[in-house]
Amino acid sequence: MKLLTTLFASVFTFSAVIAQLPEHVKKIKAEPNKVTRVDGKLEDGQKIEDLSWAANSSVACFPGTQNSKFRGNHVFHMFKIPAYSEVVVTLIPHDKKANFSLYGYQVGTTNYSVPPDLASCVTCEADYKWDYPKRGKTQDHTRSIGFNSIKNGYNIFIGVAGADDLVKGGYTLEIDLKSKIENTEEQKPLKIYSAEVEKGKVVAFKGDLADGCKIHDLSWAANSSVACFPATQNSKFTGNHIFFVTEIPPRSEMEITLIPDNKKHNMSLYAYQDGTTSDKYPPELSSCVSCEAEHKWDYPKRGKTQDHTRTVSLNAINNPYRVVIGVAGAEGLTTGTFKIQIALK
Repeated sequence: MKLLTTLFASVFTFSAVIAQLPEHVKKIKAEPNKVTRVDGKLEDGQKIEDLSWAANSSVACFPGTQNSKFRGNHVFHMFKIPAYSEVVVTLIPHDKKANFSLYGYQVGTTNYSVPPDLASCVTCEADYKWDYPKRGKTQDHTRSIGFNSIKNGYNIFIGVAGADDLVKGGYTLEIDLKSKIENTEEQKPLKIYSAEVEKGKVVAFKGDLADGCKIHDLSWAANSSVACFPATQNSKFTGNHIFFVTEIPPRSEMEITLIPDNKKHNMSLYAYQDGTTSDKYPPELSSCVSCEAEHKWDYPKRGKTQDHTRTVSLNAINNPYRVVIGVAGAEGLTTGTFKIQIALK
């Protein structure tokens, strides 16, 4: 019995040790719906001679044929990703000529395993200098990988590595974490204006975000019965909201354009259509016929440009619909005048 007790004690002690963050891993506090930046240098890391863990089918990070891209020093960072989140991690070497590689993996919140002792993970992603050009794509000195979570949070470990035995060089990590934030605040009364339109004409209405209020629970927008914008874009709608209500007749098209008076003000636009007798508004909106939204892009889109204006379009075929137009401040913006332009064809 004494031997068994001692064995259990040894196992418990070993489990407690591996359930802690290793000292050489730099912990990052990644802020939800913000871009967190940290600096580092390869000199703080060391080489990993055995890279076989990366090609293990339970890890599947990068094949053994690419090991040369990871023969330099490795520096580890770690942060937590909450449930219902997406994150993009970008590595920016300070010297554009330096050849860096980037990899990362997600594991359970009590798992702190690091290479070369990483036996398995939920997923692992890597980005490194291409051996050959890829059609329709270009690559510079930066590297990027991404992860997501649904119902559970995870530990995300990031490895910054020098390629071809590189052991020196500074870098910056950018962590763009988009996450659903639970509502804990009371909803204030909405500001709603009537907006009469006439077919074949363009009408305009003025407004000020300062007259509106925040909608703290944005889960309605990601509901599959609404499908207006995903929870990963909630940060674009965290400021004050103002509503305009109009109607689209049968066999019509409606184009709605938001024009902030100050070009530096980041505003978002959405519009949904439902039955003409409906009286539901966010955050109580549970379904609609369709919903469209436009906000500031996270990344450039090929062949397209974006300025401070936002535009969405709706149409009706056999039936008329109520149209509710929402103007929202992005990144917590609560003040700013604007013009809503509605063209009905």
